[in-house]
Amino acid sequence: MNAVSTCPAILVAAPASGQGKTTVAAALARLHTRAGRRVRAFKSGPDFLDPFWLELATGHPAHNLDLWMTGEADAQTRLFEAAQTADLIIVEGVMGLFDGEPSAADLARRFGLHVLAVIDASAMAGTFGALAFGLQHYRPGLPWAGVLANRVATERHAEMLQCALAEDGSATSWLGAVMRDASFALPERHLGLTAAFELPDGMARLDAAADALATTPLGQMDMAAWARWAASFEAPQIDAAVPPLLAGKTVAVARDAAFSFIYAANLETLERLGAKPVFFSPLANERLPGCDAVWLPGGYPELHAQTLSGSTKTRDGLRAHVVAGRPVWAECGGMMVLFDELMDVQGQAHPMWGLLPGRVSLQTRLAALGPQKLSLEAGELRGHTFHYSRCETPLAAAMHTESTRAAGKGEAVYRRGSIQASYFHAWMASSPAATAALFASGVH
Repeated sequence: MNAVSTCPAILVAAPASGQGKTTVAAALARLHTRAGRRVRAFKSGPDFLDPFWLELATGHPAHNLDLWMTGEADAQTRLFEAAQTADLIIVEGVMGLFDGEPSAADLARRFGLHVLAVIDASAMAGTFGALAFGLQHYRPGLPWAGVLANRVATERHAEMLQCALAEDGSATSWLGAVMRDASFALPERHLGLTAAFELPDGMARLDAAADALATTPLGQMDMAAWARWAASFEAPQIDAAVPPLLAGKTVAVARDAAFSFIYAANLETLERLGAKPVFFSPLANERLPGCDAVWLPGGYPELHAQTLSGSTKTRDGLRAHVVAGRPVWAECGGMMVLFDELMDVQGQAHPMWGLLPGRVSLQTRLAALGPQKLSLEAGELRGHTFHYSRCETPLAAAMHTESTRAAGKGEAVYRRGSIQASYFHAWMASSPAATAALFASGVH
């Protein structure tokens, strides 16, 4: 019989994006962390930005959980391990509760995570009750914790919202109201929230949000009350050992405000393969460290185009690396800087590093979004795509990823010399062997 770990665990969900899930999840984590409790937080779906806030709140890496991209076994392993040491597990949902295939609701049902619904109630009263009722009962068997009203105007407004719940007989699911307050609003931009590390007052914002949450019934619950939302996680089957296919290899990873879309699990995968990740900052124009391979992850190069245009030491070191035939894997923003030119949304052209021919142009509309997979001889890498730019290049695609959506399009994978580049963001743990191929001998 498998071992079981038990811990109070909730999934913070909402009827749609932009309702305040991240603020509430991070504030709740911060509130309990300040009280000396051991909190582990996770993010449902492929998001890079929300985990920065959850990590700031808890002091621990916030891994992603996704029944397709990361896989059920990976999610089970991480939840089981977290429950062995944590007092509380908080999982932030993705988009709306029932959006996507699989959805956050599917994750909650699979692992018995009680759902805390966060609803932006700023422009509603009685409809709040109907929305909360629908979220709770739309899918049978969904574990339910309750509902929290967010961005509430006044105490009288909060009373109206609570009364709306009483009309449908679910008053016991009321977990309080958080008032609208700019002091703990988390700023957004085109790919999502601003990363926590970019705001000097990030922790102050979380503390202000935690203080607000502390006045609600949810924030005032003691751990005995939390016990009713306990979930049990079975020990996973022992995975086969990852062969050290990159033993003795050094992988240089770009990491700064322009290149920050890095799953913690990807670094773990490189280490399990035997590689040593070392970091450098193109924004600081740092020279490429001695290495066998380079990973240029995604991020926001478009916000730093002028600075990156002048990163000649980084550019020249990377060019010498490529001339020597050493591998480069570039994802999304990491690919964008390799082209000749980047055109920002104002129409201003910035010369980039000229390692790939062509131009990347930013636009105001989303160009691609959704789960993708890349099939290589060594295995299948799962991941996703999410970008606002388009590239124009004479290069023919060496291959394409495959979208999991019926009408979705795959992303081109470009190859030039030892460079492999795509808008595709890989979840490297989905295939360590395929990951090794990217950094050892290129895409096959």
